[in-house]
Amino acid sequence: MIQVRNLDVRFGPNHAVRNVSLHVARGETFGLVGESGSGKSTVLRTIAGLIESWDGAMMVDNIPLGRRRDRAFFRTVQMVFQDPYGSLHPRQTVDRILSEPLAVHAIPDAERRIARALDEVALPRAARFRYPHQLSGGQRQRVAIARALVADPRVLLLDEPTSALDVSVQAEVLNLLSDLRAARGLTCILVSHNLAVVAHLCGRLAVMQGGQIVEELDEAALREGRAVHPHTQELIRLSRDLEEA
Repeated sequence: MIQVRNLDVRFGPNHAVRNVSLHVARGETFGLVGESGSGKSTVLRTIAGLIESWDGAMMVDNIPLGRRRDRAFFRTVQMVFQDPYGSLHPRQTVDRILSEPLAVHAIPDAERRIARALDEVALPRAARFRYPHQLSGGQRQRVAIARALVADPRVLLLDEPTSALDVSVQAEVLNLLSDLRAARGLTCILVSHNLAVVAHLCGRLAVMQGGQIVEELDEAALREGRAVHPHTQELIRLSRDLEEA
């Protein structure tokens, strides 16, 4: 469903992404893990069409991607950002936030779709006419997920979707994403610095350092600690230390 070959991204003298290649099968959830500044979010934003200056080749559903994306691409691919408060318009109600993608893509039956989206992310109907500041952090992220899904995309790009949430809420949102992925047959890429989060959702993952992929491994190898690269081994050690703390 997603193919990236030899992706390079530069911001002036900063070579943010170096020769990254990856593939994600239809219905698979793939993880990108690394420390801050490793380039993982830049890869995700480039796939999403938010960064126009890049070299390499990318395809989604066997359609080559150019620097600019058409409306059909954004109907197929949606993104959930790290900060749910920053990604939601503070002066729009939840109803307006969920209506906008439907209007942009000229999708009919908005009333039914909005009601279904709220139900899917377990938000009460009363939340529909509230503003983001009237919701908790977990509820705001549920709105952001509902907005991404309301137009029925087939690919969901997740950029640290739980890192801005309280620990008590993180597991709820991860379980929600897992259920939605299974119910809708979504193809996902999840970016995180937290190996435990990635292990919860992803069957395969790539570890990034210095803009490069330094290792790929599957869920079993991750759980058993069968990493080869020193940076991956260090991330696993840190993750275990945090779990034991």
